[in-house]
This record gives sequence, structure tokens and C-alpha cells, in this order.
Amino acid sequence: MVENSPWPIITSFVAFRLTMRLGSWFNNQRKLLFLLLRVLYLVLVSFTWWRDVSRERTNQGLHRKIVTNGLKWGIVLFITSEVFFFVSFFWAFFHSSLSPNIELGSKWPPLGVQAFNPWEVPLLNTIILVTSGVSVTWCHKAMEVNLFSQAKISLVLTVVLGIYFTAFQAIEYIEASFSIADSVFGSTFFIATGFHGLHVIVGTLFLLASLIRLIKGIFSKVIHTGLLIAIWYWHFVDVVWLFLFGWIYIWGAY
Repeated sequence: MVENSPWPIITSFVAFRLTMRLGSWFNNQRKLLFLLLRVLYLVLVSFTWWRDVSRERTNQGLHRKIVTNGLKWGIVLFITSEVFFFVSFFWAFFHSSLSPNIELGSKWPPLGVQAFNPWEVPLLNTIILVTSGVSVTWCHKAMEVNLFSQAKISLVLTVVLGIYFTAFQAIEYIEASFSIADSVFGSTFFIATGFHGLHVIVGTLFLLASLIRLIKGIFSKVIHTGLLIAIWYWHFVDVVWLFLFGWIYIWGAY
């Protein structure tokens, strides 16, 4: 087993302080600098924690089967918690849309809100993410048969597609005819798609870090747990988007 690490409890404390500061900023829109400092603290602590995990594997050789299984179960439980995180958004969306009250004009989308055409940018983003799911699976299969050059190419393609998705979603937000303050429709739409967009950014960085480790020769055919975990996370991001596209973009627009 690896030695006890102080980073989990420190990261939890920093994340808690970030949440408190974010809630305060939502209420008074002041002291943005303190909010950004909290974000910086979280990034630095997380980076240090993951650096130590990587050193345990590459320099100390401590990641035996029991440690590897622990990492895999950790990401499985984390993804499970994220599933219920998005279930709450879908619940709020359906609760309001299946029986829109009189304040919404008894219509969904509400009166005065022009929803996105799902067959334009949302469909393009769906194609991008589905394609990225194929390319990241290609990377996984290439690793299993020692085709490292193909694994690098497919992983680069996946990272590029993740960046493209984020760019198109940013354009979509800029061109939106409604905001997060426009009734419960705007709130649920931007909260659900915005948090998914944040997960795409995190997943892209996760895959980028795995790509750097792959180029450095840290991963092998037998040991590539970090890459495998990143791939699982990316598939989760893909599946959540399919539900967002089908329910919030298509079903919610008509």
C-alpha cells in the first residue's frame, strides 16, 4: 500500500472554501479576486496530489494490484456520484416542463424564450463528441496491442475534438437569445449544459495529461491505469451529452 497522503483532506477543505466563496459571489458579485484565488488554490493542490500519484507509479513502483483496483473503484464511485448530479438537473427540467405553470404562460419553452434549433450547433457538437468517443476507444484498443503510435494519434484527435466542442459551445452561449435569468428554462438549460461543458474541459485536460505521459513512455501495454480512467470519464461525458441533446435540446425545444 502507498503511504498516507495529506492531499485528499486538503483538497476537500479548499473545495469547500471555494464553494462558500462562489455562493457569496453569486449573492453580491464582489470580491472576484478572492474567488479566483480559491480556484488557483484548488488547481495547485490538485496538481500536487496528482503529481504524487504519478510519482508513486513511475518512480517508486508502488501501484500494485490492490492500489490499481482502488484507483479504478474510486473513479467508478466518482462517476456514479456525477450521474446523480446530472439526474438532479434533468429532474428539475422535467418537473418544470411537463406541467408549466401560469407564470411561464403554460407553455414550454416559456413565452418570450426562443430555444436553440437542435439541428444546428447542438447536432454538430453531438457528432463531435460521438466521434471523440470512437477515437478514444481506438486509443484504448491500440494500447492493448502495443500500437503506441496509433494510440498517440487517436488521443491527439480526441483532445482536439474536445477543444472544438468547447469552442462551439462558447459560440452557442454568446449567440443565445436568452440567459440563465430567463425563467426556469434558462436556469435549467445553462446549469445542465454549463456543468457538462465544465466536465468536457476537465476531461480534455485529463486526456491531455494522459497524452503527455504516453509520449514520455510512462504508459505500457500492461500498466496504463491513468489513461484507462481518463477514457472511462470521457465516455461518461459522451453519454451525458446524448441525454442532454435528446431531452433538453430536442424534446425541450418542441
